[in-house]
Amino acid sequence: MPTHDVDDLAPHVLVLFGATGDLARRKLFPGLYALAAAGRLPERYAVIGSGRHSPGSDEEFRDQVREALAESVDDLDEQVVDGLLERVSFRTSDADDGADLAAAVREAEEELGDGATDDVRRLVYLSLPPAIMGDMVAMLGREDLVERARLVVEKPFGLDLASSRELDAALKDVVEEDQVFRIDHFIGKEAVQNILALRFANRLFEPAWDRRSVASVQIDVPEDLGLEGRGGFYESTGCLRDMISTHLCQLLGFVALEDPGSLDAPSLRDAKAAVFADLRPFDPARVVFGQFEGYRDDEDVADDSEVETFVALEAYVDNERWRDVPFYLRTGKAMPEGRRTITLRFRPSENRLFGGDPGPNELVLELTDDPVVTVDIRAKRPGPDPVLTDATLRLDLGEQTDQEPLEAYERLLLDVLRGDQTLFTRGDEVDRLWQVCQPVLDDRPEVQPYPQGSWGPQAALDLPRGGWRLGD
Repeated sequence: MPTHDVDDLAPHVLVLFGATGDLARRKLFPGLYALAAAGRLPERYAVIGSGRHSPGSDEEFRDQVREALAESVDDLDEQVVDGLLERVSFRTSDADDGADLAAAVREAEEELGDGATDDVRRLVYLSLPPAIMGDMVAMLGREDLVERARLVVEKPFGLDLASSRELDAALKDVVEEDQVFRIDHFIGKEAVQNILALRFANRLFEPAWDRRSVASVQIDVPEDLGLEGRGGFYESTGCLRDMISTHLCQLLGFVALEDPGSLDAPSLRDAKAAVFADLRPFDPARVVFGQFEGYRDDEDVADDSEVETFVALEAYVDNERWRDVPFYLRTGKAMPEGRRTITLRFRPSENRLFGGDPGPNELVLELTDDPVVTVDIRAKRPGPDPVLTDATLRLDLGEQTDQEPLEAYERLLLDVLRGDQTLFTRGDEVDRLWQVCQPVLDDRPEVQPYPQGSWGPQAALDLPRGGWRLGD
């Protein structure tokens, strides 16, 4: 993962499609503010929001951004806010007409580059529904907005194998693959990247990270929130497309990859792509769909909706390291708590020195902003008899440094500015993951109801041998 000095960053025009939407309000503008406060943005830059509907004048748009920052950021530095907002403007555009936007971009480039526009880069952030993504990309090509540009594409990358290939073709019609940054904010989290450090920098773990020692792997990302105003989005997407084909499969890739040899973008992405090539297409018979009770009461949800808000499944990576080791993936809405937990369950010891079955050890990675790693082990209980008891080794990574980790979008925006694709998803990865998911889309399991605040349908609870780590 290369590092760059902020002084190396060229002047930039940042174009944010969906600039009045929820993602921009909660993540993108707070991320830009954090980068500005840390002095990590280019010395010269402009931010142009865009969408079909104008929020009013530039000043009114800036007021909306200021309100969003006040909601999301504690202890705002008004000087930093003012410095950011004075560079912010808005221009309407749609798939048919981007002329005003293109003119604004070129005007900003003239100003930033003192007439030398070839020295100014463009960052184009496409936070758009899959249905219009391809048409907007085509508009960027017609308006010549892709020259010197890096295009950030938000997931889902299509809605199935066919539509993902259509989107990829639309992108390749106007840009090269090295200009495309398919963003998955889970990969930008500090704790996810620490999976690689934990495994490859510690001989304690690497020799046991395979089928000889590991009985199963659980990747568990329950959400305690419900729809939160996103009923329309979920009706068009569902949990499999929203979470499994992106976030959870990417986590699987990080857990299962071979030593990439280097942390540069080609090496790491090649290693992940190799895992996905070996990932067996999901068997619909080993997939459980659920829908939380009350989902259909949302005004944006059909009364007879069969959209899944929960998925649990069994997956296999058919290579020498992982053959026959089940990977259990689970995620859903309106569950008891919000967690991001990876559990490696090891095979029980065959030694019976202390009698009985000692039970399996478990290595547990909590992918929070303050990462925690625990190892469940067996130790002798104090006393005169040779009796085992459960014990836990715990590593609090958040306590090891006084340096604040970068929030995921903050980190990924900085990487785009630097041109570092290491933590972004490559086109062949996306294509393979849709191949893996397509059998479930073609033969959808029956959607089973589950109470809000529960761990999902009973069929999902019964899926892993030995049960789930969470909710057990």
